[in-house]
Parts: sequence; structure tokens; C-alpha cells
Amino acid sequence: MKLAIKLAFKNLIGAGLRTWLNVIVLSFSFVIIIAAKGILVGWDRQAKKDMTDWEIGGGQYWNVNYDPYDAFTLNDAHSAIPSQFSGEIERGDMVPVLITQGTIYPEGRMQSIQIKGIDPEQTLLELPTGKLDTAVGAIPAIIGGNMARVNKLKAGDYVTVRWRDTNGTFDAAEICITGIFATNVPTVDLAQVWIPLDSLQSMVLMPGEATILTFRDAGNQRSEEENWKLMTYKTLVSEIDEMIKTKSVGQSVFYVILLILALLAIFDTQVLSIFRRQKEIGTYVALGYTRKEVVMLFTVEGAMHAVLAAITGAIYGIPFLMWFAKKGISLGLSSADYGFAIADTMYPVYSVTLIAGTTLVVLLATTIVSYWPSRKIAKMNPTEALRGKLQ
Repeated sequence: MKLAIKLAFKNLIGAGLRTWLNVIVLSFSFVIIIAAKGILVGWDRQAKKDMTDWEIGGGQYWNVNYDPYDAFTLNDAHSAIPSQFSGEIERGDMVPVLITQGTIYPEGRMQSIQIKGIDPEQTLLELPTGKLDTAVGAIPAIIGGNMARVNKLKAGDYVTVRWRDTNGTFDAAEICITGIFATNVPTVDLAQVWIPLDSLQSMVLMPGEATILTFRDAGNQRSEEENWKLMTYKTLVSEIDEMIKTKSVGQSVFYVILLILALLAIFDTQVLSIFRRQKEIGTYVALGYTRKEVVMLFTVEGAMHAVLAAITGAIYGIPFLMWFAKKGISLGLSSADYGFAIADTMYPVYSVTLIAGTTLVVLLATTIVSYWPSRKIAKMNPTEALRGKLQ
């Protein structure tokens, strides 16, 4: 095997330009596949981290009537916070959120919103709720950057908000925008106004009640409580997982096309080598090589294209991928345009598993493509091969 590797390497170097053209094309496949896959891995990590930090923590309890895709459920999606969670709430390891429908009237316009009540002193989520602990002549409120942009609101603005309490009675009051935050998570930003929890509970006549309970530690063994449905971290990020899986399938088609173009060149090179090197093949057999060993030699020779491509790709690919991971790629769209957590600039993440897996797949594919035409050697007659005639 060692001799076959030495001979294969010598033959490849001797082929000159033809070898290096194949190697460069195959190295492009290495770098492009790793770069594109790194974007998806980076997106996956960034989206989950942002959702964890801004919205879901380690998991949540939902009121059994709550459906985030059906606003009509909000009228009934509330119940008393279970007493067994009091300790966690006091320690800051659980944050209750009460949600109700409402309407604001910025500059005489009408905008349907969700009013969300949260404890101003919470530290579990990244929301700057400390700005809700502000003495103003109205109900203090914070909103996201997209919400502020759409409704042309800024910090210090007063705006009228209307809501309906648990008895169905409409009421209205003024809120003061005490803070505007920037986030990649549209589900805490778009058409939402955050105010102190006790204020919202008083406004809608729901003292001690909540719609969602967000907890910190995802590792705790938890069970569903009466009127509360347990939503694990895995369940809450399942939409991101499905989206990444869908994108991966789409990218795989691109990978296959890219690999086919590179492998086709190697296949043609192997066929041409066997046709033009008949005397060399006959000489190997005459010197005592078995047909199987000659087939192995040509297979190794073809597979070595992938090894040289990996080395070549590393020479220019490592600096490029490091620069790409640092600069990222700007999509030119905000998370609001997608409807789920995604940063304006995506930063790829490259793992050892990704690089090793890509290298292994390309090496395996190259080996198979190299072996396929090499099988013909086993059918050659050594005497005819020495004369340069292929049967």
C-alpha cells in the first residue's frame, strides 16, 4: 500500500497541469461547501441564542388556552400563577408574562398590538425592563426598534393605548415610551408594547395572573401543572430546527452539482490515463503486480486528488474562512422581514465535525469515481497491454 501511494503521488506530479487543474477545481468544492454549511451552523446558533436570551430562556409554561398564532385565544389565555413557583419567581429564575390585546393611536393612526406585562426587576431575559421602573406622568412602556420605526415613535413620546378588561369593558390610558431596544427576535418586538406586570394586571382586572411563565434552567425535570402546558426548550426551538433542515436540503442539491462537476473531471482523467498508459499497466503486471494491485494503484492515484485538494484548499481556504467568520455576510434584511430570529449580519461557524465530515465525503466520492473506470484494468490482457492494445 505504501508503494502504491508513492507511485500514485509520483504519477500525479508527473502529470503536471492536468493534475493541478483537477485539484484546484476540487479544492473550490471543499471551500465553498464548508463556507456555505458554516453559514447555516452560524444561523442556527445565533437564532437559538437570541431566542434564549430574549424570549424563551430555558423553557416556558403556557396557559392551556394560549396559542401564539391565534390572537382570539388571548381573552381566555390567563390563569393564577401556581404557588409552587413563588420561590423561583422571587429568586429571579422564573418570569411571569401577562398578554392581552390592545390598540395604540400614534399620530391619530390606529395600530393593533399585544400589551405584555413583565416584572421590571427581572434579569432572566435581555429585555431592558429596568427602564419600566421610571416615574413618568403615564404608564411606562418599552418597545422594540422595528415597532418604533413602523409607528414613528421615539423615547419620551406619549401615546394613547386602549384595551379590554376581563369583563369585556374597554378602557384607555396614556403610556410613555421610556426605552427602545434593538433585537433580532421579532416575537418580542413587532406590534408589542411592554409595561410593568402589576400595571397590566390592574388594568385588565387579573391580579396574580399570567399567560406565560419563562424559567431559567432547562435541565430541571419539570411536569405540566393544572391549567399550564409545559413547553420545553427543544419544542420552542423546533421551528428553527425545521427551517435549518429545509435550508440544508436545498443546499445539498447545490453541493451535489458542485461535486459532480469536479468529479467528472477526475473521472475523465482516469479514463484517459487508462487508455494512454496501457504499456505502463502491462509492465506492472509483467513485473509481478496482480491485476487487483494495479487497480488499487490507479484508484489511489485518483483518490489522491482529494488529498491534494484538501491541502491546496487549506492554503487559501483557511485565511478566507477566518476572514469570512470575522466579517460575516449581510443579508440586507431585518428579522422583521423573515418573521423569526435572524441577525442582519450572519457569522459562519466552522466546527471540526463540519470540516472532517466534508473532507471525508469528498474523499469517499473521489475514491469511488476513481475506482469505477479502474475496474477495466482487471480485464486487460498483459501481453496486449504491453503492445499498447486494449482488449
